Amino acid sequence: MYNKRKSSEKTDESDIAGNADSMMPEGGEPPSNNEEQAPAAPAEEVQAPADQYLRLAAEFENYKKRAQKDQLEYIKYANERLLRDLLPVLDNLQRALEHAQQPGSTNGLVEGVGLTCKQYMETLSRFGVKPIPSVGLPFDPAVHQAVAMVDAKEGQEPNTIVAEHEKGYYLYDRVLRPAMVTVAASNKAAENQEQ
Repeated sequence: MYNKRKSSEKTDESDIAGNADSMMPEGGEPPSNNEEQAPAAPAEEVQAPADQYLRLAAEFENYKKRAQKDQLEYIKYANERLLRDLLPVLDNLQRALEHAQQPGSTNGLVEGVGLTCKQYMETLSRFGVKPIPSVGLPFDPAVHQAVAMVDAKEGQEPNTIVAEHEKGYYLYDRVLRPAMVTVAASNKAAENQEQ
């Protein structure tokens, strides 16, 4: 058995030697470890992800520039619909002014301006603008701005709005402009304000 092992080991060694001989170049010298061949593959492996990173960074920069350009364009033209709807109101005001310049046509002017005002309010309401009610209601500092105080008349509650100088408006549920109002005050509050 021992002999059989030795003989099989010899054949394995001879096979290995034969394989090594077949790998050698024709000159009989083993291949040299040329440094130029070995690093070429790792350099390409490192370069590929770096190129991919640069491409992705460039694409992201282009995306940011496009998004910024789109945003600026949106802001620039955001009111286009509102303005387009207001142009007929301007046309009607110009027609009313032309009509007013003709002699003896004051009734038509008043009617034209009234219709234009109605059209203007309808246009604003389509965009969520609605008036803030005020006269006869209690003063609310969240939506009203008091510009004057007067004595409360008989039967009038103190802190009630008696006159509106400038109409206030909501934009949906937010105050667009507070109403400027005159508020009825108790006689004591009015006396204190005068002093």
